[in-house]
Amino acid sequence: MIKWYKIEDNTIKTTDEENAAIFVVANPNSEEISSLCKEFDLNEHTINSALDPDELSRIEFDIVNFSIIFKRPKRYSSNDMFLFRVASIGLFIYNAKLIIILSEELPLFDNKLFNKVGDIKDILLRLLFLSISHFIEHLKVINIISDQLEEKINASMENKHLINMFALEKSLVYYLNAIQSNTATIEKMKHLSPKIGFDGQELEFLDDITIENQQCFKQAEIYSNVLTGLMDARGSIVNNNLNLLIKRLTIINVVFMPLNLIAGIGGMSEFSMMTRHIPWQISYSIFALGMLLIGLLFYFLMRYLSSGSPKNLK
Repeated sequence: MIKWYKIEDNTIKTTDEENAAIFVVANPNSEEISSLCKEFDLNEHTINSALDPDELSRIEFDIVNFSIIFKRPKRYSSNDMFLFRVASIGLFIYNAKLIIILSEELPLFDNKLFNKVGDIKDILLRLLFLSISHFIEHLKVINIISDQLEEKINASMENKHLINMFALEKSLVYYLNAIQSNTATIEKMKHLSPKIGFDGQELEFLDDITIENQQCFKQAEIYSNVLTGLMDARGSIVNNNLNLLIKRLTIINVVFMPLNLIAGIGGMSEFSMMTRHIPWQISYSIFALGMLLIGLLFYFLMRYLSSGSPKNLK
């Protein structure tokens, strides 16, 4: 799907294809990719790179045109099961036109960051800044979800919440790799700024982007280290909760075991029939004494076997 925009009165407005300065291409099909390659002399491999979530960030530059593959957070859905993924965005400048290629349709220019824009290069820098801002927002969400899962783990005996925590930890690994990849691209942009034609204000904005990206990486690294360092402790909490439950069930079982024994002895109709010629006080006393002797016999037998087993192992 292709949408066209123009810059008018320092704002971005929708327009038709004839006077469009900005092309936004979301999840293009093969025909749209072929059209872009012919019209703007783009490389099909580079376009596919902008749609590949595993592609590393990079910048390619020639005399007039240049292209950037930048990493951004993928829009989260409930089907992701607490796994936050990354995606790529392709930014191509060709003959004073900006072509933006995405793997999914996003409201790019609805953000207040685009209320007052300059030229194409200014919009490009704002898009990079927007991607970093989305990373920071997602990191805040991950931190909130982590705190909520931690509260559930403290009172849970299931592995479900622990598995969700592992998914968050994996997400942070994806984010760290993506942000680190973006760092190399931003540094290369600063080295190529004279060729790209950034003015003084745009260079200052690029410095702000560099600082924001570094802070984003540091924040993701801290969250990742905290999650990784406490995963074993959280697993121990789940095991401890399960042990406490087993302990309570054992206590309940011990409390009701004598009652079951008494009810079982009192309800032995066959034994009462066999000892009907003997007073029940004597027959039941002999039966209880026999059970006690058998229990003591097995107790001492088990103690003997357990104390002698280490010698047998040697």
